[in-house]
Amino acid sequence: MAKELWKGNEAIAEASVRAGCEAYFGYPITPQTELLEYMSRRMPELGRAFVQAESELAAINMVYGAACTGARAMTSSSSPGISLMQEGLSYIAGSEVPAVLVDVMRVGPGLGNIQPSQGDYNQLVKFGGHGDFKAICLAPSTIQEAIDLTVLAFDLAEKYRTLAYLVTDGALGQMMEPAELPPMRPLAKQRPGWALTGADRRPKNIITSIYLDPEQMEQLNLRLQAKLNVIRQNEVRWKEFMTEDAELLLIAYGTMGRVCYTAMKQARAEGIKVGLLRPITLWPFPDARIAELADQVHGILTVEMSAGQMVEDVKLAVEGRCPVQFYGRMGGIVPLPDEVMKVIHEMNDELITTGPREEMAVA
Repeated sequence: MAKELWKGNEAIAEASVRAGCEAYFGYPITPQTELLEYMSRRMPELGRAFVQAESELAAINMVYGAACTGARAMTSSSSPGISLMQEGLSYIAGSEVPAVLVDVMRVGPGLGNIQPSQGDYNQLVKFGGHGDFKAICLAPSTIQEAIDLTVLAFDLAEKYRTLAYLVTDGALGQMMEPAELPPMRPLAKQRPGWALTGADRRPKNIITSIYLDPEQMEQLNLRLQAKLNVIRQNEVRWKEFMTEDAELLLIAYGTMGRVCYTAMKQARAEGIKVGLLRPITLWPFPDARIAELADQVHGILTVEMSAGQMVEDVKLAVEGRCPVQFYGRMGGIVPLPDEVMKVIHEMNDELITTGPREEMAVA
C-alpha cells in the first residue's frame, strides 16, 4: 500500500482494526481520545464490538471478559486512566488471557497536564498491578513504528497468552507522519482451545486467578515466571545507530529516541563519536546489548521525559562498567537536541581531560 498521512492515535486505532481487534472498550482521556473516537466509528462499521465504558475500571474489566472468550480485545488510555486499570490488569495477568493496552502518556503525578511525558515507565515496565509479573512493553518512535508494533502487540499477546502494552506519549499520539498500513487480516474463525465458548460437547474450561491452596498458587506463579523467561529469551528488540566506533552512548526511547538521534548526528558532525541505542521493548529490556556496549564506550547518557526511570534499568545493565549520566525534563517539556548536545559536550570535555575509561561524574 502507498503511504498516507496519519495522526498517531488514529494510525494505532486503524492498525488495531487491521490486526484483527474484535472488541474495544475504553474511556476518553486526553491525549488519547482520538483513538477511542476513531474506534467508535470504525468498529461498528465492521460489525465489531465497541463500548465507551463508564470508567477506566469498567473498561479494563470488559477487556478481561472479552479476552476470556479468545477474542482479540484491547483498550487505550493515558496515565491516570492506566493507574485506575491496574487491578484489572493484574487479574488478566493472573488468568493468562491475551490483551492489548495502549498508553498515550501524559504528565503526572495526579492530573498533571495533557502534555507528553515518559513518567509511566515504572508503572508499565515494573508492572503496577499486585503480584509477581511483567508485561511486554513495546515503545515506538515513529508513526510507522507505532503501526507495526500495534500489530506485533496483538500477535505477541496471543502467542504467549499475556498482556502487551504499546507505550507511546502525547507527542507521538498527536503528530502526523506519512505511514503505510498493513493489509486487513481476516478475523479468526475458531477460538483457541482454552477459551470460554460454552462447554457444549467438551469438558469445561476454567479461567481463574484464585487458588486457595498455596501450593497451587505457587505453581501458577512458577508457570508465569517460566513464560516470562521464554519471552526474555526471544522477544528483546532494539535499534542502534553508529555504535561501531562510539565512545559515548545515548540511550532513549520513543519521542526522546527521535530527539537523541538528531543530537547524535549533530555530535558526529562535530567529530564527537556518539552512538545511540533505542530500546523498542522496554520489557524485556535489552540489558545484554547495553552491557556489551558499556565495555566499549567511555560513558552513557540516558535521556527521558521524566525524573529518571529507565536510567535505573540502564545502570543495572551496565553494572559499573562505565559511568552513566542522566538528563531529563518534566512537566510536559520535551528536551531539545541542543540541550542533549550541551550534556554531550560536558561528557566529551571530561573524557578529554581525564582520558579514556577514567571515572567521570555519575549523576
